[in-house]
Amino acid sequence: MSSTVAEAGHGHAHAHAEHHAAHQHHFDTMLQQKEAAILGMWVFLLTEILFFGGLFVVYMIYRVWYFDAFAEASRRLNLFWGGLNTAVLILSSLTMAMGVRGAQTNKRKATVGWLILTMLLGGVFLGVKLIEYSDKFKNHEVPGANFVWNWEEQQEAAKAAAEGGAAAEHAAPAAEAGGEHRQLSLTPDQLQRTTQLYFSLYFTMTGLHALHMIIGIALMSVITWMAWKGKFDEHYYTPVELGGLYWHFVDIVWIFLFPLLYLVERHT
Repeated sequence: MSSTVAEAGHGHAHAHAEHHAAHQHHFDTMLQQKEAAILGMWVFLLTEILFFGGLFVVYMIYRVWYFDAFAEASRRLNLFWGGLNTAVLILSSLTMAMGVRGAQTNKRKATVGWLILTMLLGGVFLGVKLIEYSDKFKNHEVPGANFVWNWEEQQEAAKAAAEGGAAAEHAAPAAEAGGEHRQLSLTPDQLQRTTQLYFSLYFTMTGLHALHMIIGIALMSVITWMAWKGKFDEHYYTPVELGGLYWHFVDIVWIFLFPLLYLVERHT
């Protein structure tokens, strides 16, 4: 008798899962629907890996060809901001995972809370990148007609020259002693050209990553609204899980970008 009741209860739960409101008619079961969605997301992420992989290959080729220039340009990035953004994204992966867990256990408020926190951390990341980009524009380190290598030193030398010949003579040796590139075989003209390759890749790779982060925040906003409306339960939480896969992918891309861009021969 008890086994019959248990089987009936299990059958009822199974029927509930199979006839869920989110169950699309062209799938036989909810499990099949979920597996199809996950497969589609992994195929999409594979195309993203190929996309960023091409940029990584270009970066590695130019880094081998112009290593000294890349090392010098890398020192113009702020390690504090880069390290902070790395920590922020690692933490956001944790909050995203907690959001998925909340959806799996049918905890609506917890899911919404974790997803909101994930978006806030994503916003912090974008804010830090805005600070870094502003610094690059201020120091004329954006590739193009206005790019000037060692712009700060040139400004100091010009200021010293304006104050008097003796001050200019004193400033020139100081600039030569303080400029790390003076110890290299590259001339200032060569650095002016080759460091632009580094900054071109820096803005391209980090800019595309930031764009993916913005898209991720937009997706999280929709998923959070769905969670708030009670669209998810223990039988259906696929959008949250797929959003988590995308978010983790974006975080992993940054884990590669940080050492490649910020840590080029920093030990010297």
